[in-house]
Amino acid sequence: MAERWKLVWAPVVLIALAGCGQASPRTEIGHVTSSPPSSPPPVAWTGLAAMDPCTLLTPQDRSSAGVSVPGKPKEIAGDRACDWTVPGTFGVTVTLSETDGLADLEVAKKTATRTTVGSHPALKVMDKKAADGTCAVLLGVGDAASVQIDVSNSGFSDTPLACRRAGTVAGLVEPKLP
Repeated sequence: MAERWKLVWAPVVLIALAGCGQASPRTEIGHVTSSPPSSPPPVAWTGLAAMDPCTLLTPQDRSSAGVSVPGKPKEIAGDRACDWTVPGTFGVTVTLSETDGLADLEVAKKTATRTTVGSHPALKVMDKKAADGTCAVLLGVGDAASVQIDVSNSGFSDTPLACRRAGTVAGLVEPKLP
C-alpha cells in the first residue's frame, strides 16, 4: 500500500514542481512543453570598466616610452588612473573616464587639435603660449568614455617634447582600448 501511495503522488508532485518558477509552461501528463526561449540577454558593454589603467603599459611599452618605473594606481576626480613618475625627467598619467566622451570634456578650443590615434578619435591638448612642458592626448572610446594621457616634463619646460611623449604613450595604449 505504501508503494502505491508513492506512485500516485509522484506524478502530482512532479507536475506541481514543474510549474514553479516558470512563466508559462504547459504541462500534460507524460509530456512537458514550454514556450521557446526568448532571444539571449544583451551582453553588457564592459568597455573601460574591465580595464586596469596600470596594465595599459606593459614593461616593454614602458621601455619604448622611456618610463623606467612601475605605475601607481590613483583616483582623479572619481576616475581610475595610473601614474608613472620618472624622477628628474617626466611623469605620465593615464586616466580612464567611463562617463565622459570627447564631446563632454571641457577643453579650451585654442589649445586643442583634433587628430586620430589608431582607430580612435583624439584631441591633442597643449598651451603653446604657456610653454609649461605639459601636454595631453585625449582618446575617445565610444560616445561616452575617454582615456586621457597627461605628460608633464620636470622643470615644466619643452612642451613639444611633452607632446611627443604623450603621443608615444597614446600610440601604445590605443590598441588595447575597446
